[in-house]
Amino acid sequence: MTIELYDLAGANPDHRFSPFCWRARMALAHKRLAVETVPVRFMEKDKLAFSGQGLVPVIRDGQKIVSDSWAIAEYLDAAYPERPMLMDGAQGRALANFARHYSQSVMGPAILKAVLLDIHNAIDAGDRAYFRETREKRVGATLEAFTASPEAALAGVKAALAPLRALLQTQPFVNGDRPALADYCVFGPLMWARNVSKVKLLEADDPVLAWREKMLDLFDGLARKSAGAGA
Repeated sequence: MTIELYDLAGANPDHRFSPFCWRARMALAHKRLAVETVPVRFMEKDKLAFSGQGLVPVIRDGQKIVSDSWAIAEYLDAAYPERPMLMDGAQGRALANFARHYSQSVMGPAILKAVLLDIHNAIDAGDRAYFRETREKRVGATLEAFTASPEAALAGVKAALAPLRALLQTQPFVNGDRPALADYCVFGPLMWARNVSKVKLLEADDPVLAWREKMLDLFDGLARKSAGAGA
C-alpha cells in the first residue's frame, strides 16, 4: 500500500521546501516505503481537514492519519519495525531528539535570516499576503528588514553550524557510520535553503557541505532531484 504524504509546495507544485516535510520524506525513504506526495500550498488548508489540523506534513497510511514530522517518524518505526529503524534503541532516539531540537532552535532561525524573503518569492502569489502577514508578525520586522544584512546572516549560519561541523569532522553522518533520523532532522533546514534560495551557505571545504552532498545522493538522489533554486 502506498502512503500519502501531504507536503508544502511553492508556486510550482513540484517545488517542495519545508524542512519538516523533508524530514518526513527522508524518513519514509529510509523505511523503503512507497510514497505518493500531495502538494499543499499555504492557503490550501482545506486539503488537510481530514487530519483535524492545518499543518504539514501529514501522512495517510490506510486508515491511519499522522501529523507532525516527529510523530510520523515515531509511527513509522512502530508500524514497520522490520524495516530499517529511524531511531535504533534509546540512544538512537535520544540522538534524534537532540538533532530535531538543534535543527529547530539553532539552525532554523539562523537560516531563516538568510532566506525568508526568498521563501516569500518562491511561493504561489495567492499565498504571499498570508505569508507576509504571519511571518512579519512572527519575526517582528518586515521581510525586507529582517533579511537586510546578508553578511551578518551568513555569519550567523556559520556559527550555528559549528557543532555540526565539528561532529562531521570525526564521523561520516550525524548518526555515526550510516544516516538515520538524526541526519534527516538536521538535513531539513539545509534543504529549505537549497530549494528556495541561491544564497551560498556553505564553503567548498566545509565538512557540512560534504555531508550534505552525501545526503542529497541518498535513496537514488531523492533530494538532489527535487526542484530548487540553489545547488
